[in-house]
Amino acid sequence: MDVLPHIEIETAPQPTHAVIWLHGLGANGHDFVSVVPELGLTKSRAVRFIFPHAPEMPVTINGGYVMPAWYDILSLSGSARQIDQAGIERTREQINALIDHEVARGIPAHQIVLAGFSQGGAMAYSVGLTYPERLAGVMALSAYIPAPDWLDQQRTVANQHTPILVAHGSHDPVVSLALGEHAKAWLQTHGYHINWQTYPMAHEVCLSEIQAIGRWLNQVLGD
Repeated sequence: MDVLPHIEIETAPQPTHAVIWLHGLGANGHDFVSVVPELGLTKSRAVRFIFPHAPEMPVTINGGYVMPAWYDILSLSGSARQIDQAGIERTREQINALIDHEVARGIPAHQIVLAGFSQGGAMAYSVGLTYPERLAGVMALSAYIPAPDWLDQQRTVANQHTPILVAHGSHDPVVSLALGEHAKAWLQTHGYHINWQTYPMAHEVCLSEIQAIGRWLNQVLGD
């Protein structure tokens, strides 16, 4: 399978760790590139950041307008989403291939973090918790679990104890705080170890959140 087009940033030569960061609906891989210098990562650790571009497709909730998307969203409300399940499974294979590509380049899965914002965070859940090898961590920002029953069937033992960072804006009008809390409850019910944070913001990231992400990455990417 061809690897998704992406942007790469290396904090030092010969990276030993990787972070694959998935953007939100309608954005692209450039969306979080500027965050890297703000994370305050340990300078002695070489990390490769990978920011893939989602394929362009018609999105039903946006009137069929073609835009970058990880899967189609058929309908939404404050507490639910109706999504294209086949699209999630198709994208999961593409992101799995991106992880496998990093493994082939010499970075083992247990030194790779899968992160995402909004729809990208939904994919981080869908891929990170079903990947067959243990990952270093899973991070979901302003996100939700798009298919809880499917995830329950597909999740693997390998990532049962993988650290998970979940952050959400308390005033988010796009992905409601209730959706984030539903994901939190699902994860806790299924025995996952999560770090849950909320911030007084809308559908975005803020400096204190970015700094907290950096501290968490320093922990989970530790030797």
